[in-house]
Amino acid sequence: MNLDLPLAIRAFEVLLGWSLLLQSAEFLRLRPLDRVSDWHIQRAEVPKAWVRHALDMFYRPLPYGGMLWLRGALALALMLGHAGPGSAVLLFLMALLILLRWRGAFNGGSDFMTLVGLTGLLLAHVLGLFTDAANAWRVALWYVAVQSLSSYFVSGWVKLMRPEWRSGRALTVFLDNAVYGPLPADSIYRQPQLAMLCSWGFIVWEGLFPLALLDVRLAVMFCAVAAVFHFLVFWFFGLNRFFWAWLSTFPAILYCASA
Repeated sequence: MNLDLPLAIRAFEVLLGWSLLLQSAEFLRLRPLDRVSDWHIQRAEVPKAWVRHALDMFYRPLPYGGMLWLRGALALALMLGHAGPGSAVLLFLMALLILLRWRGAFNGGSDFMTLVGLTGLLLAHVLGLFTDAANAWRVALWYVAVQSLSSYFVSGWVKLMRPEWRSGRALTVFLDNAVYGPLPADSIYRQPQLAMLCSWGFIVWEGLFPLALLDVRLAVMFCAVAAVFHFLVFWFFGLNRFFWAWLSTFPAILYCASA
């Protein structure tokens, strides 16, 4: 059941590349539809003229579109196993530029988890220039795994501190505002006992996620539950990016649990 290093690297690259490819396609699809966040509106928020002119080189329609197409091509190369140090640097820098373009994040935590994956990719390739490639990848995968596990751990313990999550009320409120909300009056999720049970299930699962490192079988279980959780988030809230952004970190978790 252990996940060896070459397989972990390939799985990580494929899933991260697929996540980036989907994101790039979404950004390209969004361009003709966006009437709120056009660059000519946002650039007015940049105080210094020289900075505005510098950013124009990246965010005007033609170069911005070119950057997205290049990002998609590099994502495909990553999936095929043909991404080297140059690709890792470019993908990382483009991620920063896109975050800046959307004032920090376009889709919340998924953007930052994508950046975690790209940071891991960058670490692997940059460290690989100075040391053994296998050791560089081990460092990178551990970095990604710790960041991913921390995201679940913090989320779980934040929920634990909030009375609305402990009581289950927060779950009902979230589902009322979901894609298919509000919930019907007779929905099972309006039952206080069930809502509280589900909430505590999330709290315990997220808060204990770091235990996945103790044994690969635990890691498989935690990651399987996480995959179902993120799919439900996609189904109820339309946040498909969350599914792939976090799923791309699972090879790192499984590898570290196997080490």
